[in-house]
Amino acid sequence: MQLTGKTILITGANRGIGRALVDEALRRGAKRVYAGTRAAFAHGDPRVSPLTLDVTSVDDIRRAASEVGDLDVLVNNAGVAIYDDLLQNDTVDAHLAVNLFGPLNLTRAFLPALKRSRGAIVNNVSVVALAPLPIVSGYSISKAAMLSMTQSLRAMLAGDGVRVHAVLLGPVDTDMNRGFDIPKATTQAAAIGILDGVEGEEEEIFPDPLSQSIADGWRNGVAKALERQQRGFIPQPVRSAVSA
Repeated sequence: MQLTGKTILITGANRGIGRALVDEALRRGAKRVYAGTRAAFAHGDPRVSPLTLDVTSVDDIRRAASEVGDLDVLVNNAGVAIYDDLLQNDTVDAHLAVNLFGPLNLTRAFLPALKRSRGAIVNNVSVVALAPLPIVSGYSISKAAMLSMTQSLRAMLAGDGVRVHAVLLGPVDTDMNRGFDIPKATTQAAAIGILDGVEGEEEEIFPDPLSQSIADGWRNGVAKALERQQRGFIPQPVRSAVSA
C-alpha cells in the first residue's frame, strides 16, 4: 500500500504521535486526512478535515462514519495511560473503554468502507502488550487485549483484503512518557516508522529503537508462529459473517 491519494482517519490527532501522523500522512501525499479529536482542532493544510470524535461515544462514532464515507486507512491512535496498582476497578475500566472498546467500536463502524477500499486498520498498541509495565498495569492490560483484538481481526478480515497492523511502540517523547528518564524516540520518527510499516504491509510494526530490538524475536518466535497456526481455524462462513 502507498498512502499517496488515500483517505486516512487518525484518532487522537491533536498532539503527540497523532499530530505527527497527520503531518507525515500529508507529506506522503494523502488525499484527505480526517483528524479525530475530542477538542477543537485546526490545521493549515486544506487536506485536513477536523472531526469531533470521542472514541468512547457511540454517537460520535456513528456521526463520524456518516461524515467520512469512503476510507482507506483507519489509525486507532487515541489512548489513555494512568498510573495505577490494579486496586481501583474504575482505572482498569477507563483504560479498557478508551484503549480497547473505542478502537473496536470504531473499527466496526468503518468496516463497510474499509472492505470497499480493501484498506487497512492500524492499531497503536505498545510493547507493554508483550510484557507489562507494572506502574501502568491497567494500561498494560488494555494494550494486551488490544493486541489480541488486532490478531483476531487480522485473521477474520483477511478474506476481505483488509490488512490489520499492530504498532508495537516503545518509549516516545510524548506527555504520556514525560516522567520517565529513559531514551525516547521523537514523535516524528515514530510516525515515519509507523507509516513505513503500513506501506510495507508489516503485520507488526516496530517503529522505534527499543521496539526494533525485539522485532526479530517476535517475528520468529513461538507466539507469532502460533498466531499463524490459529488462523487456520476460521471457517469461511464465520469470516463472511464478521466482515459483512
